[in-house]
Amino acid sequence: MVFQDTLNGYIIQSIRSNWELPALTDFNGVSYSYKDVARKITKIHILFRRSGLKPGDKVALCGKNSSQWAVAFMGIVSYGAVAVPILNEFKPDTIHHLVNHSESRILFADLAIWENLDGDSMPELDGIFNLNDFSLFSCRNEDLADARAHLNEYFGAMFPERFTADNFKVYADERPDEVVINYTSGSTGFSKGVMLTYRNLWSNLQFAIEHIDFLRPEDGIVSMLPMAHMYGLLVEVIYPFVAGCHIHFLTRTPSPQVIMAAFAKVRPKMIVSVPLIIEKIIKTKVFPLLDKPLMKILMHVPFVDDRLLAKIKQQLTTTFGGQLEEMIVGGAALNKDVEEFLRRINFPFTVGYGMTECAPLISYAPWREAKKGSCGKVVDRMVAKVENPDPETGAGVIWVKGDNMMRGYFKNDDATAAAISSDGWLCTGDIGTIDDENYIFLRGRDKNMILGPSGQNIYPEEIEQVLNNMPYVSESIVVSDNGRLIALIYPDYDLASKAGLDLGGIENVMKDNIAQLNTEIPAYSRVAGHKLMSEEFEKTPKRSIKRYLYQH
Repeated sequence: MVFQDTLNGYIIQSIRSNWELPALTDFNGVSYSYKDVARKITKIHILFRRSGLKPGDKVALCGKNSSQWAVAFMGIVSYGAVAVPILNEFKPDTIHHLVNHSESRILFADLAIWENLDGDSMPELDGIFNLNDFSLFSCRNEDLADARAHLNEYFGAMFPERFTADNFKVYADERPDEVVINYTSGSTGFSKGVMLTYRNLWSNLQFAIEHIDFLRPEDGIVSMLPMAHMYGLLVEVIYPFVAGCHIHFLTRTPSPQVIMAAFAKVRPKMIVSVPLIIEKIIKTKVFPLLDKPLMKILMHVPFVDDRLLAKIKQQLTTTFGGQLEEMIVGGAALNKDVEEFLRRINFPFTVGYGMTECAPLISYAPWREAKKGSCGKVVDRMVAKVENPDPETGAGVIWVKGDNMMRGYFKNDDATAAAISSDGWLCTGDIGTIDDENYIFLRGRDKNMILGPSGQNIYPEEIEQVLNNMPYVSESIVVSDNGRLIALIYPDYDLASKAGLDLGGIENVMKDNIAQLNTEIPAYSRVAGHKLMSEEFEKTPKRSIKRYLYQH
């Protein structure tokens, strides 16, 4: 039976249509076809069924991105259980807490995670599986232990002839049923369990199928965002899998060298990125080239400038594998100078916007339809509005409603009531405007807003955008200290060192930067001072700075 128009319906359809094609590969490691994935999922279903696990029961997942992680996730959702992805960067105490809080019956963890966990701290678990090979680390359920010990025997008894595409079965999901509890990564310091339904994931997937429509079976995809975060899970894994793509997982921390090697080998048509990756490439490789005296002159010579920009675009495209049709940037705002440069060379990028609570899409537009400074157009089956807009700027808090929106926070009625209004609107916590074509323009986070001396709304992100474009600034945040605005700056020490600057020289450059900054921003938002940071700011897995650690 193939049931169209559901999440599991799309999974079974893709597996049957792409049976012999490559599906999942660990970069420079193991590889599985769609047929292999179906076999592994079916074995997971046998383990679940024989252990007494029921649809709706919770199963937690904690480990680095890998083919086995993706197999386990699809095994869980296609069985009708609720997947609980847990970020592998969380500390052991937090993992124990989230496994217990989610009421998970089973945990899949990779070896590096398991070595730091204490099974006795998670007393409700029936078993803990090794994500690397699905062997059991620990088991309290005799039926589960028996099923694992005799798994191949049970599988053989079910399919005595051979295992075919018609043998592969999935749970007939109901749209209102929960399918994922996704704990937020905590840029505010608190982790809440977002309850997402089959309808939420289906709606996001349907949008991707209809609007990111250039992927074909066997196209390569590089998965580098954490799968325990909805952005990476939906756009880099679930949708490409349903499209029949060959997904390559960077099982190590994605350093620039590892990422570039993967792009060169996989040659992806679509890249899903956070701004940090593209910004680092442009600011370190391209902008210094354009700042050279001869280049500055040539960039003002008619026709020559076009040829130079075309060459830079070609080199940039080659850096990303040579076949790029679209780069989707999300998770944070894109640096304005970088955005303007990419637009100037007609580079195929677009900025999207979303949040875990919307599984994750709120807005997106294909790169040819993207508007400067916007993060796309409100997606299908969703509506958005601006509450209490500022009379001068039109900016206010953005609220959304629709099929992508979560059910609420797991076992946290107070947080749910605070986020969702009585008439069903979700507060995003983001400040922005929406134009008459439904494009969203973000200004900053509501919780980050600073009240100026005369009651003006100051959005630190807007100040940081300007500051981050100044010499030797790698990243910054602006905080309020006893009514004064202070810029915390992490300089680009490597670049400064190559220019012969010592710490005193960097300090002088930053003083000049602050003076220049204050001529470019409104008087009420001027920065009174700065402080140099010796280390990068701590970040969430989606590369947002954990601001709460630096605010007084």
